Amino acid sequence: MAKFQRHLFVCTNDRGAEHPRGSCAHAGACELAAEFKRKAFERGLKRIVRVNKAGCLDQCHKGAALVVYPEAVWYGGVTLEDVDEIIDRHLVGGAAVERLVIPDEELTGKAVEEV
Repeated sequence: MAKFQRHLFVCTNDRGAEHPRGSCAHAGACELAAEFKRKAFERGLKRIVRVNKAGCLDQCHKGAALVVYPEAVWYGGVTLEDVDEIIDRHLVGGAAVERLVIPDEELTGKAVEEV
C-alpha cells in the first residue's frame, strides 16, 4: 500500500470558552477540519493527503492551529476562508502559505538541540 504524501492535523481541542489560553475549538476548528476533509475529497486527494482531527497541538494562543507533515509547517489563525489556499498552494503545490505560518520561534515546543 502506498503512503500518504502529506498529513494535515487540525487541532480541535476544547479548553472551554473562558480558558485564558483559548482553544482551537472555539476558533472554529471543528468546522475547519470538516471543510478540509470535504474539499480534499472533492479535489481527488483522498489517498494522497490524510486530513485528521487532532487533540491539543499546544498552539492554543494561535488557534485555529494545524500542522502539515512531512514538512512540519505549522499554521495559526486559520479560518474557513483559508482552506482553498492551503489546499491549492501547500497540499497540492508544496508551498507553504507564509502569511499563516507560525514562525519557529513562536512555537511552544522545544528545539531538537534542547532535548
